[in-house]
Amino acid sequence: MTFWRFSAAEDLRGDWFFPTEVRFGAGRISELPLILEHLGIRRPLIVTDRGLAATPIPNRVTEIAASASIPILWPGADQNPTGQQVTEGVAAFHLHEADGVIALGGGSGLDCGKSVALLAGCGGDLWRFAYPRSLEHQHERTTVPIIAIPTTAGTGAEVEASGIITDPLKPVKAGIVNASMLPRVVIADPELTLSLPPNLTAWTGMDALSHNLEALLVRQFHPMADAIGAEGIRICHAFLPRAVANGGDITARSYMMAAAIMGATSFVKGLGAMHALSHAIGALVGAQHGLTNAVLMPHVLRFNRPAVEKPISELARFLELDASFDAYLAELMELSRRVGIPARITEIGVRRQDFERLATMALPDFNAGCNPRPLDQPALVSILEAAS
Repeated sequence: MTFWRFSAAEDLRGDWFFPTEVRFGAGRISELPLILEHLGIRRPLIVTDRGLAATPIPNRVTEIAASASIPILWPGADQNPTGQQVTEGVAAFHLHEADGVIALGGGSGLDCGKSVALLAGCGGDLWRFAYPRSLEHQHERTTVPIIAIPTTAGTGAEVEASGIITDPLKPVKAGIVNASMLPRVVIADPELTLSLPPNLTAWTGMDALSHNLEALLVRQFHPMADAIGAEGIRICHAFLPRAVANGGDITARSYMMAAAIMGATSFVKGLGAMHALSHAIGALVGAQHGLTNAVLMPHVLRFNRPAVEKPISELARFLELDASFDAYLAELMELSRRVGIPARITEIGVRRQDFERLATMALPDFNAGCNPRPLDQPALVSILEAAS
C-alpha cells in the first residue's frame, strides 16, 4: 500500500538512517553484564530520572550491572531534563572515572544519559550541539559508549542520535543532535514496563502513536519508514487499550515497546506541528510530552486535512476501516477516549493567554518545517484555539 505517490524522478530521493543493535524481549535485562564486557565498560554511570529512582528498577539494573562492572547510579534528571542537569551528570561521570553510560528510563533518563555521554566525551558548551548549531559540530564525536535501557513504551529515544534538553532561561526545549549519541546497544525488555501506571502507559503509548503517525504524514520519499510507521500505528490501536487496562499483559507491553522503537525509526523523516507545539508547551508549562501530543493530535490532523486526506484515507484502509479521513479520525478519538486522554489542552495547564507566546516558541522548532501543511504563527494559534 502506497501512502504517498511520487511521479517525478527528482522526488525519489531520501536520506535513510536506521537504528542500532536492539536486544528485544522479556527478561533480556539479564544480558547486561555480557554487553558491558563486550563493550569493555568497567565503570558505567547509570543515568536516570528522579521519578524512576523512586521505583525498584534502577537498583535492580545496578545490581545486575555489578556482576561485570563497578556501576554508580546518578538519578539527577527531571521529567524535562535541563542543561544544568546534563552538566551535573558529566561531573558525576568524571568523579566516578566512568568509561561508559547506561541511559535508563523513559525519554527523560534516556535523553539526559545520551547528552551526558556526548558532553563527557567532547567537553565544552552543551548548546553548540543544539539544532541548528549542531550542524556545524557534527565532526565532534564522543567516544563514550552508551547502552540504552527503556522503561516506557513511548519515546523511542533508545534508538535516536539526539535528545531533548530544556533551557529554562529562554525557555526552550532544544534538540541536542550528534551521530555519536546513538546507543551502541539497546536492551528493550518489556518486563521493565510492567509497573508503569495506567496514566503513564496511556500517555507514553500515545507518544509512540504520534511518532508513527506524524512521520507517516511527512511528505518525503521513504517507503521503508512509511511501512514501519503504518504498522506502528496499527499496533498502537490494537494493543494500547490492552496495556492500559491490564498492566501485566506482557504481550501488549511487548507490542507497545516495539511500536515505540518503530516510531523513532520512522520519524527520521521528521515530525510536525504536534511535536513543535508539544515542545513549546513542555518548556513553558512542564506538561508531560506524550500527554500533550495526545491532546493535540486530532486538532493537528484536522488542520492538516487538506494536505493529508489521501494518506490518511489509505491508512484507514490499512486498518480495515472505511477508506476515509473521517473514519480514521473517529477511530483515533475513540482510542483517546478509551485510554483516558483529556479533550482540551486547558485541562493540562495550558492557558489561553499563552497561545501567542507558544506559537512564537513553536515556529522555529525543526518539526514545524516538516509539517505537511505550511505553518505560521496564526496557524499555530488556530490549532491551539481548536484544542482549547
